[in-house]
Amino acid sequence: MKKLFFCFLLSSLLAAQKTEIIKLKENLRDKKGLTRSLTFIDNRPDKNIGVISDNHETIELKFADDNLKGLIETRFLEDHKGGGANDIVMMLEELKVYDEQDDNRSFPYAKAKIKLSGFINRNDRYYLIGRYDNVIVCNPKTTAHPSTFLAEKISDLLTQFIKASYYPYIASNYFIPESEINRYNEYLNKEGYKAFNNQVLKDGVYTDFQSFRNQQPSFDYFIKKNKKGKVTQLIHQGQQVSLSKMYCYVENGKAYKLTPVGFDEIQKDDRGFFIYSSRTNLFAEAKTGGVLIGAAAGGLVGALIGAAIDSSSNNNAGAVNGIGFRSTMESNVYLDSLTGAYIFEK
Repeated sequence: MKKLFFCFLLSSLLAAQKTEIIKLKENLRDKKGLTRSLTFIDNRPDKNIGVISDNHETIELKFADDNLKGLIETRFLEDHKGGGANDIVMMLEELKVYDEQDDNRSFPYAKAKIKLSGFINRNDRYYLIGRYDNVIVCNPKTTAHPSTFLAEKISDLLTQFIKASYYPYIASNYFIPESEINRYNEYLNKEGYKAFNNQVLKDGVYTDFQSFRNQQPSFDYFIKKNKKGKVTQLIHQGQQVSLSKMYCYVENGKAYKLTPVGFDEIQKDDRGFFIYSSRTNLFAEAKTGGVLIGAAAGGLVGALIGAAIDSSSNNNAGAVNGIGFRSTMESNVYLDSLTGAYIFEK
């Protein structure tokens, strides 16, 4: 009898569970015609995206086709008009949706964890051009259907990240051989991340993340403080310039990063560098209604896009443009080891 009841309950739950399809609504056309090919690598260990709660129902998020590689590459070929010289490679490393109740919160939030990376292939050498590694948060108290919200954001992020990569900005001078593409992070960080690998940080002003990563301060910049010890000016070749031209500075071996609410100390643990802050403190309104994708060396991967962030450049004094619920909850916000972009995990 118990087995019969369990089977009935299970079948009822399965019947009640609905599906939200993640649709790639936008085309993948390269308007400038620079891209010759797009290769998509689906490196997710688990291809199931997950299930979240939505108005007392359980909703599973899925793509229209389980073969995501075929879906995206076919869409590119359909939208591609030929020509171009750039061979772009996109890698989806993680995509999960879930409900999570954070500390000091009275109800759970629907979330999507997504990690994307982009490369350009030049003579069988792969160069990183960008990475997005973040958690998108949906507040069920202000969103009618969290499943629809997250499905749309995932779709926007995928398509806009791909489009931004058509106009590549090389994020790392180190190339990755084809045999190491699946472990590119470890390959690039093994010896190249001097800021993390060195015992002591070099004092000075760093104008972008790559100079900080390589421990190459700009000696023609220096800071000035007031009597209270607060940084008030940035001087370049004898002239005062905007503080937004500085990514961070190091003093007495300690690093401080410029944010919309002032300077935050960059701390370090065995995982990497981080600052203790919140989305509210680090998110900034985008003047155009879009947001920027993370880049290295103060540049952009390519364009203003709709669903990523840029915390490695100095636009808006280091502010982050982002999507999703802007929580006030503070936590460790890590700096991407390759791009310097903020990585929100909550």
